[in-house]
Amino acid sequence: MHGTGSFHEDEILGKAYDAHLMGRLVKDLLPYKGSLGLSALLLLSASLLQILQPYVIKLAIDRHIAKGVLSGLGLLALLYLVALAFEHGLRALQFYVTQSVGQKVMSDLRIRMFAHIQHLPVRYFDRNPVGRIMTRLTSDVENINEMFTSGLVAVFGDVLMLLSIVTAMLLLDWKLSLVTFTVLPPLYVATEVFRKKARASYRLVRTKLARLNAFLQESLSGLRIIQTFSKETDRLRRFEGINREYTEAGLQSIFYYAIFYPTVELLSVSAVALLIWYGGGEIVRGALTLGTLVAFIEYVQRFFAPVKDLSEKYNIMQAAMASSERIFELLDTPEEPGWTTCGRPVEKFSGRIEFQGVWFAYHPGDYVLKDISFTIEPGEKVALVGATGAGKTTLVGLLSRFYEPEKGSIRLDGRDLKELDLFSLRRQIGLVLQEPFLFATTIEANIRLREEVPRDRAYEAAKVVGAHRFIERLPLRYGEEVLERGALLSMGERQLIALARALAGDPDIVILDEATSSVDPETEYLLQKAVAKVLDGRTALIIAHRLSTIHHVDRIFVFHKGELREEGTHQELLQQDGIYARLYRLQFDGHAMS
Repeated sequence: MHGTGSFHEDEILGKAYDAHLMGRLVKDLLPYKGSLGLSALLLLSASLLQILQPYVIKLAIDRHIAKGVLSGLGLLALLYLVALAFEHGLRALQFYVTQSVGQKVMSDLRIRMFAHIQHLPVRYFDRNPVGRIMTRLTSDVENINEMFTSGLVAVFGDVLMLLSIVTAMLLLDWKLSLVTFTVLPPLYVATEVFRKKARASYRLVRTKLARLNAFLQESLSGLRIIQTFSKETDRLRRFEGINREYTEAGLQSIFYYAIFYPTVELLSVSAVALLIWYGGGEIVRGALTLGTLVAFIEYVQRFFAPVKDLSEKYNIMQAAMASSERIFELLDTPEEPGWTTCGRPVEKFSGRIEFQGVWFAYHPGDYVLKDISFTIEPGEKVALVGATGAGKTTLVGLLSRFYEPEKGSIRLDGRDLKELDLFSLRRQIGLVLQEPFLFATTIEANIRLREEVPRDRAYEAAKVVGAHRFIERLPLRYGEEVLERGALLSMGERQLIALARALAGDPDIVILDEATSSVDPETEYLLQKAVAKVLDGRTALIIAHRLSTIHHVDRIFVFHKGELREEGTHQELLQQDGIYARLYRLQFDGHAMS
């Protein structure tokens, strides 16, 4: 069981900044440019108030404390307090505005992604696990939200603060500024080394976490097999190894931060020490005031805080760029052709189906349907028979346009499916899958999935298929809430509801994919009687492994290794003594032995 690599492609980190991706992300911000402008104004105002505070201290020292003048000192103290209070108030308001914009943008993005996902071709979901798609809508969107609210805005604020502090220092005393700037080269080197080490370390942590998650998912999914074969000790040993690697990667990341932050603090203290040494000498010589030196020390201490903050935001930007790349890859996936092109809407079909030289492959060159040609007349009932993997389910998937044929054409009432409006096509097809899917809502809502279906028709459909009897015994009857996937209902009850749902839409074509293979004999008997009545006058394709259920059909198509090998009625195929006759004897002999 080696499945620990399945998450890796989702954990690859991107650049900390990608102009193309950032440009696409900015488009999502445009509807909220007013709020963003307000946020920038609040941030600028807060930065100016923070820059003002050391200057107020300078004035207090030089004009009052150093000269022993108390008059006006209280006013400066009050000004300092007001500046500090307003700064924090503006930052709180800016935080709220920014977070609000972030939440709205992410909500818009999730809705756009969900709407797009619903129109993606089935082939996309064959290639991408559900967990990966859910990650796009949740974790990846949250990474972008964090970049907007904690990364991008914080970077803008930190850069603005650094520029403001440098400007204030140069205006206050350019000589002291040059002394302070002597620590910038080692600060740049330390930051650059940390950035490279942190990037590699963060990538390693994400990779090890991906392996840990994949192993946990595999182990929990296969827990019954693990217990059956007594592999608990072996799996625990492997988990300990993977967990140890993840822990070591985390400790390595912590080590780099533990080195970098004290280094920045040391450089900050060094800058202050240089100021005291040089500035103290200037004060003694009368070339500098004490207030200016104290203000400079304040500015230096405030200068290094954004530097540390910027280094923290680097990984946030990296993760967000990688997430945005994956999100836009999903959004750039073409939708089903029928949703993006205007086909011919059709209200009703007579139900004449033609396959003309149809070939289809899930993987290039590996054809699961080979040169399939047949015609089904309106109202005809046809059973599709064959071993697992013969191509039966693929064929009905092509008819519903979940897939497009590689070669050949499929025609409905003489018109190519590609020319038809996808919505109106599927509206006239009633599909019942082998594993019926119910949504977490009421039974009535599950039957009336098509909004235009009236309540009385839904109830009538339930009566026809025999679902009405068990529904009436439920406390809330048709208003009974169904748990996710209909967990509290039996397989037979779920199939009856699925049949009622298909029939309530009054389709012209009905597809039953193993529809009665999982119900008890009594339910199957009642179901077959109901289905026979409902299919009257409709074209029907029935996929069944149990050949005893399809004696009533007009024709039987026998598939073998992607080819249509035999065609005829039940009796005709038995007389041919071919694949169908062999399958029938195998099932008959098996039932006789049991």
